[in-house]
Amino acid sequence: MRGLGRQLVVELWDCERNTDNPEAIRQALLSAVERAGATLIEAQVHPFNPHGVSGMALLAESHISVHTWPEVGYVAVDVFTCGDDVAPEKAVEVLCDLFRPRHTSVVEIRRGVRP
Repeated sequence: MRGLGRQLVVELWDCERNTDNPEAIRQALLSAVERAGATLIEAQVHPFNPHGVSGMALLAESHISVHTWPEVGYVAVDVFTCGDDVAPEKAVEVLCDLFRPRHTSVVEIRRGVRP
């Protein structure tokens, strides 16, 4: 069985830019949705004080989330898409372009696969 969806759990280390830029993160989320071929329902971005940003794009196919820790140059990303028509790896490419990490880890989880 192919499963119901794919989830990419992404860790971006030693990010060079934009980890504390809510508007850049909002625009990247919108671009990531478009590039992946997903359907946006709503996007929200929240800056924290003194630093850090969380962003979420709610999709018809599930979600893309971003959480930043500028003080250590780290970004956590989760891209979960259902169906066969969306390419979650394309969303990851957009976010890597935004943050420019020196080190990246991507773990793919197939969701909805019966054991």
